[in-house]
Amino acid sequence: MTDTPRNPGPDVDGAQADHFLGLPGAHIVATDALMLTRDNIADVIDAKAMMCVHGDAGVGKTFSVNASLRDLAADTVCRVQFRARPTPRDIRHTLFDALGVVRVPPLRPIEFDQTLKSVLAERFRVLVCDEAQWMSRECFEYWRHLWDDRRTDIAIVFVGGGDCYHVLSREPMLSSRVYVWQEFRRMTPEQILRVIPAFHPVWEHTDPDILSFADANAGHGNFRSWAKLTAHTVRALQRLDRDRIDREVLGSVFAKMSGRSG
Repeated sequence: MTDTPRNPGPDVDGAQADHFLGLPGAHIVATDALMLTRDNIADVIDAKAMMCVHGDAGVGKTFSVNASLRDLAADTVCRVQFRARPTPRDIRHTLFDALGVVRVPPLRPIEFDQTLKSVLAERFRVLVCDEAQWMSRECFEYWRHLWDDRRTDIAIVFVGGGDCYHVLSREPMLSSRVYVWQEFRRMTPEQILRVIPAFHPVWEHTDPDILSFADANAGHGNFRSWAKLTAHTVRALQRLDRDRIDREVLGSVFAKMSGRSG
């Protein structure tokens, strides 16, 4: 997420869970990256197309996609996620469960695919495939197979690391079907000073030098790292009975995050 914070209004139901650790008090910061994601997803939904959101771990990809879809099409979303190298068979069964199909999964792949296509033709859905970096070329081809079928009424959002970008981009049959590509990058030191005070009240009145010090030692421009840093800092202030963040407070936090005392 990047650049100027804007106020998107109060969190809606379920939004807090999108923050890493369900961080209490964390706000959705309407950065340029988040707003661009929202615009891109709106275009993808309108075109019933495919999108690839890629970048390093923890930079806000999944959070931005979830926040955007909650605003744009919450009742159409079907999410699937993989933690290891899936096969097309794994995708079939995971998607079958995510769609809530009330019947015994077919044994034959052809029958299985027909069942999925029939369900995906019933009404429009946005299929979100998170951790897409785990998928092989054959898996991406399977998603393309579902999307290409004229009966299905779907848009697909792939969210993942660099591997998913490389697999998709080097295959013309796949990359030519991706309507929008969006890369997420770490926040710059300048962006940290604008974004983090709006992210959580604990940083709201913190000296800019302290914010820069925290980012250089633990945040590293990464939203997930900043969520951990924030959670530890809130607890450290409580334990030390402090109301102000300084280098001493942050020193105890860095030790917890790094596992090293110096």
